[in-house]
Amino acid sequence: MALWLPVIWLWILGSRPVSLWLGIWFGAEFDVASFDVQSQLDGSPLDALVFAVLLFAGIFVLARRGKRTGSLLLANLPIIIYFGFCFVSIFWSPFPEVAFKRWFKAIGDVVMVLIIVTEADPISALRRLFSRLGFVLMPASILLIRYSPLGHSWDPNGNSLNTGVTTNKNTLGLITFLILMGTVWSFRDLFLSKHQPGRSRRLIAQGTLLIFSLIVLKMAHSATSIACFALGTFLILITGTRVIKRRPVAVHAVILGTLLAGGLTMFLGGEDLVVHALGRESNLTGRSDIWAAVIPACPDPLMGAGFESFWITPSAEEFNLKWPKFNKINEAHNGYIETYLNLGFIGLFLIAWILISGYRRATAAFRQDPEIGGLMLAYLATAAFYSITEAGFRMLMPMWIFLLLAIFTSTGVVRGYIFSREPRLRRVRATGGSDFAPSQIPTAGSRI
Repeated sequence: MALWLPVIWLWILGSRPVSLWLGIWFGAEFDVASFDVQSQLDGSPLDALVFAVLLFAGIFVLARRGKRTGSLLLANLPIIIYFGFCFVSIFWSPFPEVAFKRWFKAIGDVVMVLIIVTEADPISALRRLFSRLGFVLMPASILLIRYSPLGHSWDPNGNSLNTGVTTNKNTLGLITFLILMGTVWSFRDLFLSKHQPGRSRRLIAQGTLLIFSLIVLKMAHSATSIACFALGTFLILITGTRVIKRRPVAVHAVILGTLLAGGLTMFLGGEDLVVHALGRESNLTGRSDIWAAVIPACPDPLMGAGFESFWITPSAEEFNLKWPKFNKINEAHNGYIETYLNLGFIGLFLIAWILISGYRRATAAFRQDPEIGGLMLAYLATAAFYSITEAGFRMLMPMWIFLLLAIFTSTGVVRGYIFSREPRLRRVRATGGSDFAPSQIPTAGSRI
């Protein structure tokens, strides 16, 4: 039952707030073109109540799983330090109360991830998460795009954009490619496993979800999400091959080769060809202009404007007045620059630490369990890539949540809490019928 909390959390973040679904807006005027989840949450008591209920319910669940939760948290020091610095940065935010509310909501992302990872069977929980998200959001998006004006928005030039259950085509592309990667992983596992119970029925279900998600990804026409899906799927499939499984060190070569391919493309002048193939302009649809203009607007290069505070500071107001061609933006369209604006070079260092530590943890998990480790590496790599053109490290962002999920899941694998079917069978044989080592065998009333 507890798994429904992160499912509902991601239903909302992967679509639109409850107040907007109900047609309730608490601001003076609603403009869907400039709408974002964060601004809606700040202005809606109903949404604040919904998230508070989910958050406190999640904290209650984790309190009952205290030992496992504490172990996973203490094993991820970079994440703890990052959230600690975010809390400290509240004190130099121009609006400390607003920054504190946003920080408290950001804790909810960690809570929901820990609920998934501390489930009795986290791998099954992941599969149910992908299915519950996909079978609601994907068909609903197709229906809204085809038959309702709610599934569309318009850019400043008056062009119609497909948004589905979300309010932004990039958000639709993001949640779709995240679900798609999990669906590809589940489908591949079912296809290769000939003796799973109900295999045919489950293959049909996952195949249907795969088709729905691919249709929505095409409708969203989000170049970054399409590129991330291609990258993530490549990593899932290549790390699932016998050659890589037998030589886990080769996964470093795969990641390095992918990075070198992108770097050489840029170095050899092929970036225009790539971005045009993805439907972008050579300046990444104006993003490079935004990056060049917004970096000097940071009020404090070392510590930033305060947690999630830059876009409500006088510096941001001056920026939008100075650059009216950007149409009053409220994000830098780059996760690293966004972090710099809010938390300065210290925040950037902490994000880099999280990514490097997460990569080391994911590769260690891959050596121990290639099935789950490959998926976690894919989510980690796509998070780093996605954040080049979108603000992927912001609170209440599905990309940020899945990055945390990859890191905490990898930690669980390394510590022996989480293992997929093949390692489980090996462990059963080694321990005479138990899924756990003798010291890990649960007793009556204990939580796994």
